[in-house]
Amino acid sequence: MQHPKGFIAYLIATAALCGALVMVLEVLGSRVIGPFFGVSLFVWTSLITVTMVALAAGYAIGGRLSDRKSSPDWLYGIILLSGILVILIPVLKGPILQISLPLGLRWGSLVSAFLLFGPALFLLGCVSPYVVKIAAREMHNIGRTVGSFYAISTVGSVAGTLLTGFVLIAYLGVNQIFLLTGSLLIALSVAYFLFFRHKWAAALAAILPLLLLPHETHVVKILEDGTRAERIADRDTYYGNLKVVEYSYGTIHNRELLIDGQVQGGVDMSSGLSIFGYNYLLQFLPYALNPDGKNCLVIGLGAGLIPAWYEAQGVNTEVVDIDPTVIELARNYFSFNPTIPVHVEDARYFLINTAQRYDYIILDVFNGDTTPGHLLNVEAMRLAKQRLAPNGVLAVNLIGSLKHHTFMTASVVKTLKNVFGQVAIYPLFDPATGEGTGNIEIVAYDGRERALQFEHIKHFAIHPSAESVVRLGMVHTFAFPPQTPAIVLSDNYNPVDFYDLWLKEEVRKNILNYTDFYILLSHRDKFAFVA
Repeated sequence: MQHPKGFIAYLIATAALCGALVMVLEVLGSRVIGPFFGVSLFVWTSLITVTMVALAAGYAIGGRLSDRKSSPDWLYGIILLSGILVILIPVLKGPILQISLPLGLRWGSLVSAFLLFGPALFLLGCVSPYVVKIAAREMHNIGRTVGSFYAISTVGSVAGTLLTGFVLIAYLGVNQIFLLTGSLLIALSVAYFLFFRHKWAAALAAILPLLLLPHETHVVKILEDGTRAERIADRDTYYGNLKVVEYSYGTIHNRELLIDGQVQGGVDMSSGLSIFGYNYLLQFLPYALNPDGKNCLVIGLGAGLIPAWYEAQGVNTEVVDIDPTVIELARNYFSFNPTIPVHVEDARYFLINTAQRYDYIILDVFNGDTTPGHLLNVEAMRLAKQRLAPNGVLAVNLIGSLKHHTFMTASVVKTLKNVFGQVAIYPLFDPATGEGTGNIEIVAYDGRERALQFEHIKHFAIHPSAESVVRLGMVHTFAFPPQTPAIVLSDNYNPVDFYDLWLKEEVRKNILNYTDFYILLSHRDKFAFVA
């Protein structure tokens, strides 16, 4: 078949665009399954594995098919089908995630990634051998043709990765990006059939994306106990999916901030008090150990309740948070004071570059269900120590285990002891009962051991839902037995994701028990529950 002039240029554009869109799908994958499985090593391992396996299968099958069916009509038919599958991802992800969740963190993330992204990636994998087959026939120079088209596809992949990570996620929701990606693939196919094959009926395929346009849904769910759950904000950012959810039942009216499904703070809207106990210990413990402190650095803004409390005590407070959208939500939905300075940058970078010294440093950072490893190792702790004033106190909020699989929690404690003279553990639960997991507040400082000066904190209000655990946490400390296995975590070796797998799975189970499944889905999914 003789092709019109300019067809090779169209093949080049096809290779570049399909290469770019492969990486768009891979990068977006973490935003789809992250709220349910966390954004951890296992999620990224699953996504990379599915991408590589699907592409390899596509290369193999596409190569065989191109030898038998070498017409470009087949190539652009495959691209059309891949576009349809991509725009169906937001529709299918709810049912597929529900099927995958009982499989656990590792298998669940792998199976959901395979079912959601595998078919489209497989078809996109078929594109490269087809393009090379057709181009080689047209250009009669196989070596240069193969090299050129794989280089073009790779350049497209680089562009797709950069565009998704640096631009698209910031300005479009995840589902809009899937719609855009699928629409581009469909348009690529339709344009071929219209301009090179003059099959005008192909234009009908262009209406497919319009049929699946994402629509805004106001998600309200009445839970089994009668509580009304309403999702009032939903943002996709460079760093995760952020949601603000309100719960109301009778006179109860609470509001929570979630990042990748993990609660990052909650407030009683009638009293303004935190409904979670860890907030109070992060406030009270450093203050009771150093009541004369004048300035505070909070690493990790969340809902902004902790920096607001320190500021209310007359302590000059600064915040470091890497995500500007967190600041926006804290101000718009949790009344965070806009006069409190917030530095939008990575915490390690800030600690390296600031010359300020603080009486209190509060480390309360979570990426999904875990604290980023580069903030829990010995290098980060040494930086924090350098930024503390002589009587300064570091407080760390950690989700940890004190009963089973304690290796990583004990390693964090050992790392702190490697840097600070005094380290104390304050769990917000009874380590001897249940699974022995939950929020743990760790305080570290230098010098002689200090007693908590309760007279400085006893008059502060505590929300009734948190009072019992706060009172328990303030008076009970925990110490690991001397022979507990642990290592000093470092930039060189910090296997948090691997050894905390059991704990992450427990955290994810608790998230799904506590937060309704459809509240966690994106605000433009094809599911809406209105009371």
